[in-house]
Amino acid sequence: MLSNSIIQLAVYFILVTAISVPLGLYMARVFSNERTFLDPVLQPLERLIYKLCGINPSVEMGWAGYAISMLAFSLVSMLFLYALQRLQFYLPLNPQMLAGVPPGLAFNTAASFTTNTNWQAYSGEQTLSYLTQMSG
Repeated sequence: MLSNSIIQLAVYFILVTAISVPLGLYMARVFSNERTFLDPVLQPLERLIYKLCGINPSVEMGWAGYAISMLAFSLVSMLFLYALQRLQFYLPLNPQMLAGVPPGLAFNTAASFTTNTNWQAYSGEQTLSYLTQMSG
């Protein structure tokens, strides 16, 4: 068992080392706005996403825009996680038929995961369905 673990670890380090230089060069080209080999595939998709979101790629985001975006994303994420916990009885991937999490605990869990404190006052496998654990 030990030799298998050592082999797996060695293969992992060799692969990470092998891709570090090509990946680093690719990322340097992307961040310098230089042309890359993936541009023909990814640029149309990028333009579509920018258009759907109403983003002008030539305008940089200031600190206020970033702060508002971060707070909006955190609020949407927290509401999604709260709803996911409260409605888990009605959602798929709940073979144990676990009931929805009580409102106070659902809010506490959603707030703690949103703020990255990850404080849990429950046993995950006895309180949360598979979907809630995977998505939340």
